[in-house]
Amino acid sequence: MSWNFMEPAGRKNLDEIWRREAEAMFGLVSDPAVWEAPTAAGHWQVRDVVAHMVDTTEVYLHSFAAARGEAEAKEPLGVRNMSTLMDKDALAMRDVAQADLLARLRQVLDGILDVVNGLTDEEWTQLLVPHKYMGPVPACFLPVCQMLDYIVHTWDIREGLGRSHALQADAADMLVPVCFLMWQNTNETKGVEPFSIGLRVTTGPNAGDTRATVTEAGVEFAPGSVDELPAVLEFDPASLVLAAFGRANTGTCRGDRQLADRYLNLFYRI
Repeated sequence: MSWNFMEPAGRKNLDEIWRREAEAMFGLVSDPAVWEAPTAAGHWQVRDVVAHMVDTTEVYLHSFAAARGEAEAKEPLGVRNMSTLMDKDALAMRDVAQADLLARLRQVLDGILDVVNGLTDEEWTQLLVPHKYMGPVPACFLPVCQMLDYIVHTWDIREGLGRSHALQADAADMLVPVCFLMWQNTNETKGVEPFSIGLRVTTGPNAGDTRATVTEAGVEFAPGSVDELPAVLEFDPASLVLAAFGRANTGTCRGDRQLADRYLNLFYRI
């Protein structure tokens, strides 16, 4: 069994976490009293998070159909304006009744789970699926994005409700590789003076040291010793997730704090 979503051996873990986190979200958002409550996802209310989940899942279903030649694949929109476009699509559903929107989410969730479970292990990594914003990606990228959304946005809802809470260990563990992909694709390094920094995940099955090399071309990650680097950022898995996805300023800096701050401020939110 694997904790890397890119490996077919990780499918069982991903599926179990995805289903559990989805049910956790349904349990929270089914209460009429919280439908218009604030969340930690910017200005979104609970109903907007649900609308976002409906929108992205419908888009992913269309993407899988396009990959099979059953729908038209459109030109990718790019990730720089992804948050603005997703916000517009989510807010467009504010007038949909709670019961109707939740029924719609349940329907598309069941649909995407069926599609993903129907993938062969070969298709998991070899089938290219057109992502609305990023262009062609391996099929496994879409289910991990769904799992990610349920994990992070359920955290957003709990945070907005003012409840003490924490991320489940296996959910955070599964997202560790996704955090590095997020940072690799959402950085602004034009004009940056090159530098290297260490990143350390302290616990869990994806624990280990990673060297981050920053240049004008972007950020590259490679496993390796970080002992001689001027700064090392340490994270437990949940702290890494919350930092990478812009939910909290977390992590422990060992060494040059200014260099660590430079690294953490390279990224924009999507």
